[in-house]
Amino acid sequence: MSAAHVTLRLLDKADKEILKLPRTVKGAIYDFQHKFKASPNSSGLRLKQLAGHTRLWSARVSDDYRALLLRLADDDWLIVSVKHRKDVYGNLDRLAYGVNQVTGGLEYVDLQVVEESVVRRLLPPPAPEKVPEVERPPAPAPLFAHMTDDQLTELGVAEPLLPVVRALTTEDQLLGLVEFAPQLTGEVLLSLFDGTSYDDVLEQVTAPVAAPEPVDTDDFQAAAERPATMVTTTDDALREALEGGNFGRWKVFLHPTQAKLVERDYSGPARVGGGPGTGKTIVALHRVRHLVAQLPPGRTKPVLLTTYNKNLAADLRARLLELGGEELLARVEISHVDQLALRVVREAEPGSSKQTIDDNLALREWRSMLDELDEAGWDAEFLHEEWTQVILGQAVTSRTEYFRARRAGRGRNVTRSERAEIWQLTERFAQRLDRLGRQTWAQVAERAARLELEREQRIQAVERQRAEAGGLDNIHLQDTSAGRLRYRYRHVVVDEAQDLQPGHWKMLRAMVARDRNDLFLVGDTHQRIYSSQVTLGSLGINIRGRSAKLSLSYRTTRQILGSALEVLRGEAFDDLDGNEENLAGYRSVLSGGRPALHPSSDWEAERASIAALIAEWDDIPLEQIGICVPTNDMAREVGSALAGVGIRAVEIGPDGPRGDEGVHIGTMFRFKGLEYQRMIIAGVTQGLVPREAILRLKTIDALRHRRDMQRARSLLFVAATRARDSLDIFWHGSPSQFLQPLLST
Repeated sequence: MSAAHVTLRLLDKADKEILKLPRTVKGAIYDFQHKFKASPNSSGLRLKQLAGHTRLWSARVSDDYRALLLRLADDDWLIVSVKHRKDVYGNLDRLAYGVNQVTGGLEYVDLQVVEESVVRRLLPPPAPEKVPEVERPPAPAPLFAHMTDDQLTELGVAEPLLPVVRALTTEDQLLGLVEFAPQLTGEVLLSLFDGTSYDDVLEQVTAPVAAPEPVDTDDFQAAAERPATMVTTTDDALREALEGGNFGRWKVFLHPTQAKLVERDYSGPARVGGGPGTGKTIVALHRVRHLVAQLPPGRTKPVLLTTYNKNLAADLRARLLELGGEELLARVEISHVDQLALRVVREAEPGSSKQTIDDNLALREWRSMLDELDEAGWDAEFLHEEWTQVILGQAVTSRTEYFRARRAGRGRNVTRSERAEIWQLTERFAQRLDRLGRQTWAQVAERAARLELEREQRIQAVERQRAEAGGLDNIHLQDTSAGRLRYRYRHVVVDEAQDLQPGHWKMLRAMVARDRNDLFLVGDTHQRIYSSQVTLGSLGINIRGRSAKLSLSYRTTRQILGSALEVLRGEAFDDLDGNEENLAGYRSVLSGGRPALHPSSDWEAERASIAALIAEWDDIPLEQIGICVPTNDMAREVGSALAGVGIRAVEIGPDGPRGDEGVHIGTMFRFKGLEYQRMIIAGVTQGLVPREAILRLKTIDALRHRRDMQRARSLLFVAATRARDSLDIFWHGSPSQFLQPLLST
């Protein structure tokens, strides 16, 4: 056997198994793969074929551990498992492997491990013999009695697992199987268990990952190359897999459904939706890499990657660097959308020294102005949103235009005379800001949108002139400040699209030519935590027919996900294009404990309980623990309580955690886009979640109350779905009304 071109791969399922092994064994595996690729037949590796198997071999990793390998071809090997040597050589019939006839991917199952996982979750033992026959409870019905074996295999269930599937009678047993089953098998069975019909599972779960060509189930090497076989081959990727880095896993493995969305050629703007943890940001980053790969050589940055705040933009930059290195980063502009808008405005107004203020400071100015005017008929929050969403959002420039402006979703109706009052107050406010040398981010976004629209009109004028002149340029129409006039970007990719404002969208639409693959958006309106609500079609961004949804969560367990969805029960959400969005089919194949609920008598007792709980967690780094609270003051107070018992904590600011080591603490807004192994949500008390001010709106402005309640629910939903393994919810006094579904189970 030649050693010069030996290929050694690591199966995804083996990667997950290896993560549970001792650190010394992981190091031995890394050394093993180097030795194996150099000389598989080295006497120290003890490579040998397992009895009764044509393709399965074992090799020595260390004194106590062995690698199980599938021989795909002469010099092509796949690690499917790493086990203690005492668990390798007995009962070899239990080891099943083959090519899935639907996906064409390689699958490996240790039937003994699967069966033991299911048996551990058996129902309590039957009643003693002395109980009369008539009093014995009936035997539970098998979960999948309504499905034939042929139907299950047609959906992609691994054939060796059919006898185990037939024996399942409880959800716990099913989850025990899913933990060790091939991914498609788990997805199919959980969808069927949740009540999805055979036809819908075939369309929504199986079809997206089915092989496009007929599958030769004897060709293992071809199977290893298909997207359905998730394997690691490079040294760097293997190291990341062994270290358990979350980024390393998704950098190596794209689900076939995600890969199709990444690589598709779209005729115009496209949108990918999906619940938390479904990989929307992963898809966006891989989409950026795909678009860059299609570019001709150059030194420009024709691809824009943007999101709604500085913290997330910094995270995107770090992850894109991990994905493609400096070479990829060199062709991509990464900026949060407000920073981008401010740059556009400053280019046009280089002498401007205005200070840009956030909504909190703007509200203070509104209140000060209303106090000075002794105006008690309007509240600052209403006027600020009216000015931001209606007047600035629709680029209204005159009182007459405002009288005609649409106010859908704004809550209370206003009469013509009231519109006149509002217009006068907003004019006064704009003048006040101008006098103070200040501007809001919404003003910046609208100004940038206007500037970019004007730029687009000049570009289109040049193109019309060129067409009329048979391809010749008219130099008088060129942009003299920037040389040849052109669109700023060839492609724009937007993460967390649900939180952008109308001005942002108008600016982005004008920054890129209306062409194939121009705009690619990812987002989930169930996670909208700001007040902006847009219909993309009305802003010139038509995604009809180019919208897709991801439904499989890779982050959150089935139990946490179910509880988080209860928080949203009864709410309706839009899809950014005027239609209703839902999370139908949103699911997880991960399993864990249910969220733990912790009532306290008061805020001081609650903080003490949180500190006591974290003191018990000595098995994970502090940085893998997140605590989110309703207010900044509460964040500081929790930090002080932890410090009092010797637990280090760092607050999450606009740019991320303010330190390298310690529990991460911040308001719910700060946790968007983050994830933690263990998550604590504190202060989930009625009057804090939702805020008392929102509750008071119920009798004042019913529509605004419903809209703000939905945002408050979304904020709690976002916080809950940051959790990977465990979720603990604390409150003092009366629990939030949003927790009622969890308290009643």
